[in-house]
This record gives sequence, structure tokens and C-alpha cells, in this order.
Amino acid sequence: MMHPQLRLQQLYVQHPANSNSAMLDKANNKIPLNKKFALQHIDIDISQGEQIAIIGPSGAGKTTLLHTLACAYRPSAGIFTMNGKAPWALTNTERHRQRRHLFLAPQTPPLPPRQRVVTAVLAGRLPNWSITRALRNLIKPIDPAAAYQALSRFHLQDKLYTRVDQLSGGERQRCGLARLLLSDAQLLLVDEPLSALDPLLAIQTLDTLQQEARDRNATLICSLHQIELARSKFSRIIGLRDGRIFFDSNQVDDQMIANLYQNSQPETPEASATTANSTPEPTIKPPANPRCF
Repeated sequence: MMHPQLRLQQLYVQHPANSNSAMLDKANNKIPLNKKFALQHIDIDISQGEQIAIIGPSGAGKTTLLHTLACAYRPSAGIFTMNGKAPWALTNTERHRQRRHLFLAPQTPPLPPRQRVVTAVLAGRLPNWSITRALRNLIKPIDPAAAYQALSRFHLQDKLYTRVDQLSGGERQRCGLARLLLSDAQLLLVDEPLSALDPLLAIQTLDTLQQEARDRNATLICSLHQIELARSKFSRIIGLRDGRIFFDSNQVDDQMIANLYQNSQPETPEASATTANSTPEPTIKPPANPRCF
């Protein structure tokens, strides 16, 4: 039987700022619902090669979900498996080995400001390099041609030897995505990659990411502010609100979008529609047999 690449069942994730205050009550086998969770009652199956957009109001839990899938945040309760294995049931060494097969591109890439762009991009190969090879790359870039090629796909090749601190916000974002191209990850997690880009660059950047995912049969999960791009470019869209799945669908209409953003500050003009009647928040039910990792 084929396992989904990713499976989340009855998953609860504590907000990182409060991660030590509300873990599962093992003695009573209950989830303390009076505590603040960034994600609650999450059920998702994701197959290898899928391309999924995550949308929702600010604070909905989009970034937390991506970091959870990247094994950066440990769930408070529920089941989370990757390729049939529970990452948090593995040893640290085994979990780090599993992380080599994914790439998380945050909205603000953690690029050393004094580093040259060529070195920052080649760091996408670090998981497959020895310490000696990584140090050599810091002194003299090992494969500048590969970095140039990756940058060219985001129209940034002229910045190859520019210092990172001389890049604009949008250039830094694309530099971080060029690093993704040099990884061999089979799970690509991208957080708001278009937030600092103009409309034309945004479309070109998203096209490049999606083509790369198709070429390597990798799974692409991308959080987006741009609602219309999500609807036109992705066959599956997950709407998050208040840490819960509001919808998970391959047919998202205007009414679903309006309900998702109702009574919240819209993130884009496309999401500014409102409806007359309020949709009640779903009741959170703790899982019957929650598992804590």
C-alpha cells in the first residue's frame, strides 16, 4: 500500500512563542483547548508531486504549517508522517537525514549579509557536501556556473558576485529561491515567495518554481497572498483561518474566498469581498486517540 508523502491527522501545533506552556495532557489523554494553538485539528494527505497553494488571512497559520511540514516545529498532539515515518519518533540523526530531502524557503531568506550571492546560492548543496567541501566553497565558489544558471532562471544572473546586503528585498527573495534550485529536495516548502515582487516578476517566479517541481516530480507547497494567482496556477488550494482548515479543494469559487476572509483584514484587493452573513467557527474536537511525539 502506497503511503502519502505527507500525512497529518488530528494535528495540533502550539504557537512557537508558547511552545512550552500547552503540551498534550498525557495523563488524561486530552488536549487543553483553553490554550493557544497556532494549528488545530489539521487533517491533510499530500501525495508525491502535488502542487498546493495555501491561502488565508494574516495569522491564519500558513507559516506555522510550512514549518511543521519542514520538521522545524514539533506538534503538540496528533499524527504527522513523512514517507510513512513519524519524524519526531526518529532519532535526531535520522530526522536530520530525512530533512535533507526537503527545502524550506522562508519569506525572508536567512542569507549572510556580507556573503557573495554566488556563495549563498551554492549553499543549496550543503546537505550533500562534506564539511571540507563546504569550507572550500566559502573560500572560493566551487561551481559558479551552476549558481549563474540558477540565478538566470529568476532574472538575477547579473548579481552573481554582488554582496547579499546590496540586494533589494525582492532580489533577496529570488536569491533564496535560486538556492532551492540547487538542492535535490523532493519536498519544496515556499513561504510567500512573491510578496516583494512586481506582478510580472511574480508570475515568472511562480512559473519557474512550478516547472522545477514538475521536472523533478517534487511536491510544491506554497503559501500565497495573491489569491487570483493561487486559483489560476494551482489545482489544489488549502484555505486556513484561525489555525483550522477552512477548505481543501480543487474548485475554489468567489464565495469560498469571501467567507475565508470575512471580518478579517484582506491580504490583497482580490480577497476584499465580504458577505452578509457570518459563518460560525467550527467546533474543535480533540482526537479520540491523540499521539504525542
